Amino acid sequence: MTAKYQIGQKVAITPVKNRHLSPRDSDIKPYEGKIGEVIDYYWIRPNRGEVFYVYKVRMETDRKEVVVHEDELD
Repeated sequence: MTAKYQIGQKVAITPVKNRHLSPRDSDIKPYEGKIGEVIDYYWIRPNRGEVFYVYKVRMETDRKEVVVHEDELD
């Protein structure tokens, strides 16, 4: 499985509906609907045959960097 988004690509933050926050997740609601640029990405393999991508995105409005799961991007 390859990454859906590439470094330099513009993306919009779109939180997953009905997702319960765990203590290790941060709330990305302030960035919902805002545009940013992918500046890096990483993959995680929690179990054999599963691969998940997380992305570091620099927001256009305030230049802050946020880390989001692939399903939170559009």
